[in-house]
Amino acid sequence: MTALHFSFIVPVYNRPDEIEELLKSFTTLEGNFTFEIVIVEDGSTIDCKSIIDEFSSNLEISYYVKPNSGPGDSRNFGMSKAKGNYFIILDSDCLVPKHYLTIVNSYLFSNYIDCFGGPDAAHDSFTNLQKAINFAMTSFITTGGIRGGQISGDKFQPRSFNMGLSKTAFEASGGFGLIHPGEDPDLSIRLNTLGYETILIKEAFVYHKRRISWMKFYQQVHKFGMVRPILNKWHTQTKRLTYWFPALFSIGFIIAVVCALFDFKIPLLLYGCYLFLAFTLSLVANKSISVAVQSILAIFIQFFGYGYGFLKSTLAIEILNKNPEKHFPKLFFKDVK
Repeated sequence: MTALHFSFIVPVYNRPDEIEELLKSFTTLEGNFTFEIVIVEDGSTIDCKSIIDEFSSNLEISYYVKPNSGPGDSRNFGMSKAKGNYFIILDSDCLVPKHYLTIVNSYLFSNYIDCFGGPDAAHDSFTNLQKAINFAMTSFITTGGIRGGQISGDKFQPRSFNMGLSKTAFEASGGFGLIHPGEDPDLSIRLNTLGYETILIKEAFVYHKRRISWMKFYQQVHKFGMVRPILNKWHTQTKRLTYWFPALFSIGFIIAVVCALFDFKIPLLLYGCYLFLAFTLSLVANKSISVAVQSILAIFIQFFGYGYGFLKSTLAIEILNKNPEKHFPKLFFKDVK
């Protein structure tokens, strides 16, 4: 294996404050590693150039400005400009733990692989809302238990908030597509088809802020639900019953409430047991009653938002046979090349 030279690829859109926090976390990385940070300004009206200038004396940063074409295309642009032979893709709303690069380098040195993903966690400084959303998105009793693959023998599907990709694999696959969200599982599936392995490095986590309001969280998970049937249509071998779980949960809850109105309360009691378990797990993990309560709300928003989007998209794509790009144009960025 040739020596690894890492390039961190970070697209950003109108979020200079996030870039500042991310770059601060880079200054605390342990280990004597040479790496570059490639920041791609994706058509922002509020740029982060002044922030870049503050850190340019301590970090090797390449900064590019381009028209808005979405995070996937911006990552491709950044990788095409990067000097390294191994790319690590991060979202701008992430913080990198000081041990991150040591973990990644050690793993790849012993078990080289062309594509990996890492999990996300909530930092102590995050708001209670962000911690609650993080619990809903990562817990094994929510979609965090199936998100990313590794169900029924599936290959792991890294997510682009924390994803490693070799230059070789990038060039062979062509990188990310123009769908968003969903560009990361789409790339992972195409990489697997080309013969590249994808794995999870559990210790290589990042702190991921995610959405900062309930409405933005709903909009995000709703889009996740809409995208999955499109990916299933493109990659039929990836269809799984588990992707129906949020929709079935939501429909089942409505039925349980109706049954309770007719004095049949057992289904609603079962939901109550599940929610009590979720509350308890969040309370133990976050040591906050407020976060535990908000975690219940986050789970409902996650399941109902994803489930509704999934059903709506399934009806259009699978039953009515609509063209995804034409029927859901807001899920696709235009190719600006």
